[in-house]
Amino acid sequence: MSFLFRPKVAEADPAEANSAMTDSDAVLVDVREAHEWRNGHARGARHIPLADLPNQIDQLPRSAPVYLICASGNRSAKAAAYLEKAGFDKPINVRGGTTAWSRAGLPIDR
Repeated sequence: MSFLFRPKVAEADPAEANSAMTDSDAVLVDVREAHEWRNGHARGARHIPLADLPNQIDQLPRSAPVYLICASGNRSAKAAAYLEKAGFDKPINVRGGTTAWSRAGLPIDR
């Protein structure tokens, strides 16, 4: 498998993901590595590194929207595809990742 492979999954821009977390029971999951998380992450996000996702999948709601974010949108697209195959109703990749989140002026925690 190529590292450039990006599965087709539902996507939202950062503002849409932020609004969904504010207005509904949506969950935002940051799938980056721990050192990336410590450097700054979207406010309200849960941290589950991509490699740990299969072991922590039961911590996520299956019926609520689950937004996935990484640095640029590649790893989170893979995470969304994984959750979709695992039977989740609404996994959504955050297009552009934390880079786009920050550029949009959305809150970042450090």
